[in-house]
Amino acid sequence: MKKCLIVVDFQNDFVTGPLGFLEAAGLEKHIIKKIKQYRSNGDEVLFTFDTHEEDYLRTQEGKNLPVPHCLRDTEGHRLYGCVANLMLDSDRQFCKNTFGSDELYQYLKTEPFESIELAGLVSNICVIANAVLTKTAQPETPVMVDAKCTASYDGKLHRAALDVMAGLQIQVLT
Repeated sequence: MKKCLIVVDFQNDFVTGPLGFLEAAGLEKHIIKKIKQYRSNGDEVLFTFDTHEEDYLRTQEGKNLPVPHCLRDTEGHRLYGCVANLMLDSDRQFCKNTFGSDELYQYLKTEPFESIELAGLVSNICVIANAVLTKTAQPETPVMVDAKCTASYDGKLHRAALDVMAGLQIQVLT
């Protein structure tokens, strides 16, 4: 049985764009290492993309976070840096208009894995949301998040998210 790495929203707008923060760029080398490790073992790598349309400011999220970001077909929507070069055409990609991906959840319900690891942005929003969906889809599969491969714009929220994930039996690696 294969293992799975899910790269969550490692997109330009969360690294250097309007929602970017200093720690985000520092994750790139760690995420690249993870992707290469999974590929060399013949395991699966999945990608999620935060994806919004021109009407973003009229959505529930847009009203609470009035910063247009990750608009479909823009530079901000694309994967950041060298991570973009590591995504293959054959990799599954999940565009999502909210924090967690229902399509990812549905896929994980039908595709068993030996273990699943998440990396990417933002730890206290989309990473935790997708980690919970992953654990829900495969409750008997070990689910992990490497603390070196995720971050938040707020250190306190980042630590809290890691603690909450650990409490949900999602293994936090360091």
